[in-house]
Amino acid sequence: MFTRSELEIKTIKELRDLCRRYGVKPTGNAGYKTSYIVTLMAFPLLALQQMKLGKGLKSPNFNAIQVISSAIEEMNSPTDEASSTDSDNFRGQKNELS
Repeated sequence: MFTRSELEIKTIKELRDLCRRYGVKPTGNAGYKTSYIVTLMAFPLLALQQMKLGKGLKSPNFNAIQVISSAIEEMNSPTDEASSTDSDNFRGQKNELS
């Protein structure tokens, strides 16, 4: 996901923010950039290995994908008016219909 050189030019604060974004913790002393860099370089590979071992998220089988696809087709698409109402609700804004 990241190259070592991309991570080495970042500050400790930036590295800490990246770790927080991905929900990972630095290895070793959090006062050193290396602790964050090692974690940020390793976690994508660890996640893929865990998936291959059947831990955590698993790829859905073909039948499950077909069921999900059918459900999405049945739901159809919202109208422009419905979309704008939904986006207002997601932003926490009230509208006359809510």
